[in-house]
Amino acid sequence: MRTSKFNILYIIGFCLMACLFPIHLLAENGKTFTVVIDAGHGGNDAGAIGRKGREKNINLNVALKLGRMIQDNCSDTRVVYTRKNDVFVPLHRRAEIANNAKADLFISIHTNSVASRKSQVFGAETYTLGLHRTEENLEVAKKENSVILIEDDYKQQYAGFNPNSAESYIIFEFMQDKYMSQSVHLASLVQKHFRNTCRRVDRGVHQAGFLVLKASAMPSILVELGFISTPEEERYLNT
Repeated sequence: MRTSKFNILYIIGFCLMACLFPIHLLAENGKTFTVVIDAGHGGNDAGAIGRKGREKNINLNVALKLGRMIQDNCSDTRVVYTRKNDVFVPLHRRAEIANNAKADLFISIHTNSVASRKSQVFGAETYTLGLHRTEENLEVAKKENSVILIEDDYKQQYAGFNPNSAESYIIFEFMQDKYMSQSVHLASLVQKHFRNTCRRVDRGVHQAGFLVLKASAMPSILVELGFISTPEEERYLNT
């Protein structure tokens, strides 16, 4: 894997700086542009676990430093976090925070993994809401959505959605996301900068059924920073 002199925090920062300007047109005249940054997992939900690190901590570190970079460089932009410390926030609540803030952009930050420690997988990928086209994309969505199983009222809150059942994801086939074009454009710019500016392995832009994106009423993306299951990537992600 080729790594640049920038660590992962600056990588995401550069991506967002490049992406904010075209998306900025979405904000109404005179309205402060609002970005909601969602650090995935937290509290009793550790997310993916590496040899030394935990996904929830990587996500939070990146989210907080990204937010500070935005505030330092974009004076007309308001940053809202779904969490600023190690607490558990239900998926539906994360979307509610973005909707209540009348956000112009929602970015959910995550860290990827594969089950086999023998698989040395590298690179970053960005997702938008949609129907998975491959089993690999479905598995990523299942991992991120499975957090609802530790919520007390998940059957009622998510209308019986089973994150581990492929049949539950059929609902995403019939969804019409009016923000799809902006979300895909943003995701493409993020991956472009991972690839060109930061020399990261580019795993591309994908669609999958993420509940946290489904309920957000604005252009939304979910970024998988890298693979904590790969020792070299884990060391990189923990810097």
